Amino acid sequence: MARALVPDALWERISPLLPPHPPRPRGGRPPADDRACLRGIIFVLKTGIQWEDLSQEVLGVSGMSCWRRLRDWEAAGVWVKLHEQLLAALHRRRKTDLSRASADSSSVRALKRGAHWAKSDGPRQGGQQALPPRGQEGNPLAVRLTAANVTDVGQLLALVDSVPPIRGRRGHPLRRPEKLHSDKGFALRAKRYGLCQRSIVPRIAKPGIESSEKLGRYRWKVEQRLAHLHRFRRLRIRD
Repeated sequence: MARALVPDALWERISPLLPPHPPRPRGGRPPADDRACLRGIIFVLKTGIQWEDLSQEVLGVSGMSCWRRLRDWEAAGVWVKLHEQLLAALHRRRKTDLSRASADSSSVRALKRGAHWAKSDGPRQGGQQALPPRGQEGNPLAVRLTAANVTDVGQLLALVDSVPPIRGRRGHPLRRPEKLHSDKGFALRAKRYGLCQRSIVPRIAKPGIESSEKLGRYRWKVEQRLAHLHRFRRLRIRD
């Protein structure tokens, strides 16, 4: 089980991105194994258990060591670099199609009231995951986290601007999809104008004028990827 959590291909891609351990001139215990910590991180994200409940006998590393390593890797930008590398690898294999992209959002509970928490009435009483534009293959281009009382449409342009440059082949890196699909919740004239300024054709149904059924032929992929993200139980509850 532990070996399947971090296959060799994944580890070979991540290991060069990890920051080196700080020197210990006074000695002490050696740092926990990075690959074992990554296994523990993925296990907690998938199962949703508490860090303290992670079995050290099974994975060979304590839950708090995994939590600290996750904190340090996040601060070092490991996940951002990994995301850019994966997009470049897909582009190199001609699997990145930006002729169309989709945007959507989903709300999750913030039981511990972390940095992206806001008190709200109803079921949206927590952090909000806004899922960004996606290529036709369904590969995520960017993700933003906001409080639940922040409107979805207000984050649309910031979401588009946060897409990293996609390299991997000769020529200028890719940055913008040609068309952007979304539901009627994103139908504001200012956002349509902002997309046009970025040379993106907005494909957003207008309330009371157009039906969003036909646009759903392309938008379902972003909803599917949101469902895939929520299969990681820990991501459904913001700290």
